[in-house]
Amino acid sequence: MKSYYRVVLGRQHVYAEKFFNENSIGVYYDIDQDLTDHLPEDWRAFNRQFIPGFMKKLPDKSKIAAGLACGALWTLAKGIAEGDLVLSPDGTGSYMVGEVVGGYRYQPDDPSPHQRPVRWLERRISRTDMSDELSKALIAPGAVSNLTQYAKEIESLIQGITPTDIFTNLPEVENPYLFAMEKHLEDFLIENWRNTPFGSDYDVYEEEGNLIGKQFPTDTGAIDIFAVSKDQKTLLVIELKKGRASDAVVGQILRYMGYVKEELAETDQLVKGVIIGIEDDIRLQRALSMVEGIEFYRYEVDFKLKKV
Repeated sequence: MKSYYRVVLGRQHVYAEKFFNENSIGVYYDIDQDLTDHLPEDWRAFNRQFIPGFMKKLPDKSKIAAGLACGALWTLAKGIAEGDLVLSPDGTGSYMVGEVVGGYRYQPDDPSPHQRPVRWLERRISRTDMSDELSKALIAPGAVSNLTQYAKEIESLIQGITPTDIFTNLPEVENPYLFAMEKHLEDFLIENWRNTPFGSDYDVYEEEGNLIGKQFPTDTGAIDIFAVSKDQKTLLVIELKKGRASDAVVGQILRYMGYVKEELAETDQLVKGVIIGIEDDIRLQRALSMVEGIEFYRYEVDFKLKKV
């Protein structure tokens, strides 16, 4: 089955046109060696091999940053298959679309030496034509991210069909109205973080001054908000219910917490979870009663009209 990825070509997309002209994509991530004989089928094995060297070379980086970097590099070099499609921002508000047509190659003299050959399509996709959901996914942290859940919309855009409705790409959504409303709650929480119940004890994860904790990538999707306690002892996974079935959101946050615990957390760090929604139900209550480390927060919406 075809998969879809976003690949950012250099900081501020500085190498976008270069790679377009060379029919390729590439990244760096501070690993200066040919990976041809070091690409296991499982990205976890790759991370175990390369995270220690990454952190030795860049001692100011956290294990979280090292895991993100190594995971993204493995994805570009091995995880993306021939025939998959990549979207790369060109720096003008549009995205180049290319089909990956070959395997990994190492170009040591290139600023982005870890590369794959690509056949670029003639059509570029404007971000203004995308659904809000896809547009937000395309600004996720890191140079490489998986967009396969947006396949239907991406294919429509490639064909020149602009979505006229909200594209709800999540099959488990029960309430499209709540989905449409709660997907804006994420921005509100980030913008008002200090005034939330979490702001006094946690900071949304940042790397080199860049906000990384919003739509934080994992191997099973993106965490809505990923935060680290101010004392660095606890990692917090926040998932918005977004109109989804209770079973689906509990399963998702458990997967995210498992990823954080196994791949990112230091041995002395705890991992906690929070689900936020406008209402719970008996299924959510029953599930959370048997799970430690996950809390539910209900939000309220208060609209007021004042005559001027």
